[in-house]
Parts: sequence; C-alpha cells; structure tokens
Amino acid sequence: MSNRQYFCIILAGGRGKRLWPSSRESQPKQFIDFFGTGRTQLQQTYDRMLRILPPENFYVCTNHEFAPMVEEQLPDVPKNNILAEPVNRNTAPSVAWSCFRIRRQCPEAKIIVTPSDQAVMDVEAYINNIKRALQFVSDHDNLLTLGVTPSRPEPGYGYIQMGEPAEEEDLYSIKSFTEKPEREFARIFMDSGEFLWNSGIFMANVETMIEAFKKIFPSVLRPLIGKTLTEEEEHDYVHEHFPAYPNMSMDDGILEKSDNVFVMRCNFGWADMGTWHSIYEALSKGEGDNVVLDSEVMMEDCRNNVIKLPKGKLGVFCGLEGFIVAERDNVLMICKKEDSSALVRKYVNEVQMKYGDEFV
Repeated sequence: MSNRQYFCIILAGGRGKRLWPSSRESQPKQFIDFFGTGRTQLQQTYDRMLRILPPENFYVCTNHEFAPMVEEQLPDVPKNNILAEPVNRNTAPSVAWSCFRIRRQCPEAKIIVTPSDQAVMDVEAYINNIKRALQFVSDHDNLLTLGVTPSRPEPGYGYIQMGEPAEEEDLYSIKSFTEKPEREFARIFMDSGEFLWNSGIFMANVETMIEAFKKIFPSVLRPLIGKTLTEEEEHDYVHEHFPAYPNMSMDDGILEKSDNVFVMRCNFGWADMGTWHSIYEALSKGEGDNVVLDSEVMMEDCRNNVIKLPKGKLGVFCGLEGFIVAERDNVLMICKKEDSSALVRKYVNEVQMKYGDEFV
C-alpha cells in the first residue's frame, strides 16, 4: 500500500506542568530540546514518523497559543495541517477534528495518533511495529493501540490487560484499562505477564475512527457528517462549537468504550517523558544512579537525583540524595523525587496564585 494513504496526527497541545519549571506555560516540554539532542520532543516524534509518511500527511493538534512554535519547528508540514484549538478540550475532540480534515483529503486514509512527548530507544523496532500495525488497520475495521512490555512497576503509566490472542502474532483483545495504579498493583500487573504499558499510540482507518466519534460526539459532529464543507466552513464551525465538546481523552472516550479494540504487544523501548520521576526511571543513570539532563555539574556523595540546569550554569552538589533539582529562567525548584508529580502540580498552582503567571 502507498504511504500516501498513511497519516499521522501528533498531539502537541499539553502544557507540561508536571515538568515545571523546565516546561513553562509559554514553551511547554514538547517544544524544548529537553535532552540536548539538538531536536525538540515534537521534532523527534516527527523525525521518526517521517520514515513512514510524507510531510504533507502530518497533522498537528495544538493550542492556538502554540501554533507559531509548531510552524517554526516543523516548517515542512503545511500550515493548514496545524489544527489550533481555541480552548483545551483534551485529546478526543482534537483527533475528531483531524479525522474529518483527513477524510476530505483521503477517504481511504490509515491514521496513526501519537503524543509528542515520548522517548523511543529502539527506533528500528518502533518503525517495524508501526508498519505492522498499519497493515492490520488497512485490512480490518478495528482500532489498534500499541502496548509496551513493562520493564519496571511504574505507577505513573496506564496499563492494558491483554485478553485472548488474535490470529496475528502479538495481537490481543483487551480485557481492561487501568490508569496510573498504586506501585503495589503495578508490580502485580508486571509480574502477572498479562499487562502492557499503554503507550498512547493508536491507529485505525479513518472511517472506523469517525464511526467511533459519532457515538460520543453526536450533536457537535452532525453538521460535519454527510456534508461537503469547504476547509474554511469546517474551520469556522469547529472553532464556534469546540467549547461544546466534552473534556475527554482518547482513552476514556474511544478506546475504553469501543468493542472493536485490539492491542499489539511491542518491545521497542518506550518511555513517557511526562514527569520528573518517569524521566529518572527511564534514562541511563550515571555515577551514584544520578540522571543529569544536558547540564554541567560537579557531584560528591550524591545518589538517586535528577538534575536539569540551564546552559551556562554550573551546579555543585554534595551529599544530595533522592532529589529533583530543576532551574529555568526565574525559577529554581528543589524537591524530593518520590511522588513528584503531585508535588509539582501543587507548587505550580501555589506559585501562580502567589507570584503570578510570569513564574509558571
């Protein structure tokens, strides 16, 4: 099958508050070169998928505030393929809008939906899995999500319980979804061999996607169904009615409510770069099991820390154990690494109320 029928929707609208202060309201994590690779997380996601499909078949969902950054970082993606949401309504409404736009361009489209803030360690295995998955949704009217074999009991990820095996290798029906279990349950899940990490990557042919959206967004989608709207008419309608969409993720709205969903078991080395803790767990450790992110440091008797400093700053640490040290612009944060996700969100809210938006 020609790759002209393959399309990728990149989700890049998040504000990345759990990685504050490195991720800021004005420039969230997906738009920064977090790891010193020379490419932002958004650009790395694009680079991987560019091996499968052409630039004109990319669609990027983002907030209207971030659209100029998407244009700057992905100059080969057509400007009309950057769908700027007027308000935040989570991922399901964004993907629904993209699907109607893609169907106008290619009614036979096979769609990949991927977050923009993930790390992939084995790119060749990843590409092979994506190609196999695209072949499956080309041949079947099913939704397919990619699950990754867990390497640790990570409480910050979602889990998918595999059901009965399908006819194709490494494909299974789905018994259940569990979002961010306690560490004890995460360990039970991993030890059972029945659960996979939910990568947030899924795909289907465009008609299967749209049929799923019709069930959960019937009123706001009705004018888009069965009518031939121009791109301008569709844009105006969506912007006028986008606030009427429920605040719903793809997992909650589509995958967990559909009965034609399968999961593919993958082993391409994957990490969600959404929290300081998950970054620490996923990345290679240096001396003393410290993770130093593109920063200049001197460390003595330090263990189990994650450190991210601005360029031109030198950090000197002695006797530090189990902390996050992160600085950007006008904020320095030092906090215990465990349970950092809830703590960081708390600090962001308190700082915003007490000191104002310029610090978040």
